[in-house]
Amino acid sequence: MTDPISPKPISSNKWILSYLMQEKAVFIPSLIALFLTAGLSLAFPWFLKELVGNPVDAFRSGGAIDPQQVLADSNAVALKLMAALALQAFIGFFRVQGFIRSGESALNRLRRDLFDHLVRLPLPYFHEQRAGALSTRVAADLAVVRETLLTTVPQAVRQSVVLVGGIIVIFIASWKLSLIMLGCVPVVVLAIAVFGRRVRRHSKEAQDSLSEAGTVIEETVQGIADVKSYTNEPFEAARYDVALQRFLGVTLQGAKFRAGFLSFVILALFGTITFVTWHGARMLANGEISMENFAAFILFSIFVGASLGSFPEIISQIQQTSGATERLRELLNTPAERTDGDPFTKLSGSLAFENLSFRYASRPDVLVLDDLTFDIQPGQRVALVGPSGAGKSTVFSLILGFNNPEAGRITLDGRPADGIALKALRSQLAIVPQEIMLFGGSIRENIEYGKPGASQEEIETAARQANAHEFISALPQGYDTVVGPRGTKLSGGQRQRVAIARAILANPRILLLDEATSSLDAESERLVNEALERLMAGRTSLVIAHRLSTVRHADRLLVFNHGRIVESGTHEELLAQNGTYRLLVDTQML
Repeated sequence: MTDPISPKPISSNKWILSYLMQEKAVFIPSLIALFLTAGLSLAFPWFLKELVGNPVDAFRSGGAIDPQQVLADSNAVALKLMAALALQAFIGFFRVQGFIRSGESALNRLRRDLFDHLVRLPLPYFHEQRAGALSTRVAADLAVVRETLLTTVPQAVRQSVVLVGGIIVIFIASWKLSLIMLGCVPVVVLAIAVFGRRVRRHSKEAQDSLSEAGTVIEETVQGIADVKSYTNEPFEAARYDVALQRFLGVTLQGAKFRAGFLSFVILALFGTITFVTWHGARMLANGEISMENFAAFILFSIFVGASLGSFPEIISQIQQTSGATERLRELLNTPAERTDGDPFTKLSGSLAFENLSFRYASRPDVLVLDDLTFDIQPGQRVALVGPSGAGKSTVFSLILGFNNPEAGRITLDGRPADGIALKALRSQLAIVPQEIMLFGGSIRENIEYGKPGASQEEIETAARQANAHEFISALPQGYDTVVGPRGTKLSGGQRQRVAIARAILANPRILLLDEATSSLDAESERLVNEALERLMAGRTSLVIAHRLSTVRHADRLLVFNHGRIVESGTHEELLAQNGTYRLLVDTQML
């Protein structure tokens, strides 16, 4: 496991600390304030010791007690204690604010890094992940990290200061009793090592099972129409219950170890304190320790015991955080898409595949594209036709740089595609897929996605060219109409025209169109086809054709079968050849 910046392996705790240190202007003063308030908390047992000790010192000859002296001393000690508590509260106010600010800022920085890296991961990574599991896992892991940054880290520092300060005082009071009490520490440390590993393992398993439950919710909501159509609500409820039961089982198993660990530590620590107190009472009776030192030892031993008693929970939380950060670091260490290549390339629109072969990593035994060679000139309209599974959509995926060829290469304007930065390449491409996915915002935001920052005039112009302005204007909220999840509040034809307006606004040099008019009514198909004609004018266009009406107007047709181009030519030329294309037309597959 390595840090995304440094090649040297670092621990999960140091990795989290590295984010806190990026907020050091706030974090370090807050840390200093924490040390101060933790030190001041030791004033409470110290002045209580004074309150217990001073009346003894007030005895006068003959065994009389001077009440005025006792009151005066008690008042002085109480005032000092209140002053220490007031100072602690004053510093603590700014310390809490500072820790929250630095912790939340560090967490936001981590969130930004995670999301920025996530969206830069190659497309095959997302094909191997279930979206619900990925989002739930990241959210759950970040929640654990947040708890650590805002609560566990300050608590660990505070208890450490109290522990060290308390140990110093009890050694001053009685080194013999201190050695007896500290004899239990090695046992506790050993228990932390044993139980901590189990807690860490159960924490990772709990996060995995929780992500499975999140996946069930997301998949059910996304496919709610199918769930209801097949009356599978009870099935989905049962599936979610199974995931929850697994999460509960893992959590309860982990709770047994945490509870057993905590109970053992409490028994060991406070049992030791009880024994030490009993032994100290015997020393006091024998005159081996003064009353004031014995009172100091008892009071500070309670603070030391409480601090040690809090460490099992702190260590347990840190172990959980280690499990969570390992998963987050796995995500950050997953290789992102390439960032090399010329970022300033301007394309004219020519495109070529040269002896290209490709197979998906998930299906290494299937050659999807086999020695594919073709070229397209700027402004040409080329239709890709062929049976399902022939490799047409894979061509689009390779042009967009979602996948890399196994052999051969792709060139644009005669330049190898891998020599062009992906951002520069994709900014000059636009795709209108068969299944339109709109974001859940407004129509305006969905069109603007093609050119972030576009003016209202540019958005409306693109919508007019896409035959979308009329239906948008008729809506009560116009361009501010919210389209719903994945655009479900719009019809299929309306979603298509919004997507075409987005592509028009992007003003690409090369268009990739997966014709989607087969499921539209006649009027919607006419409006979409008109918009597509405007979109393709003057641009290089590759169209995966499903209808003969589209094929007829193409400058050239490439007929695919089993990953190879078996025929190439115009509609009339291919009909005359009596080959695969003629068969597709005669069997109404086009």
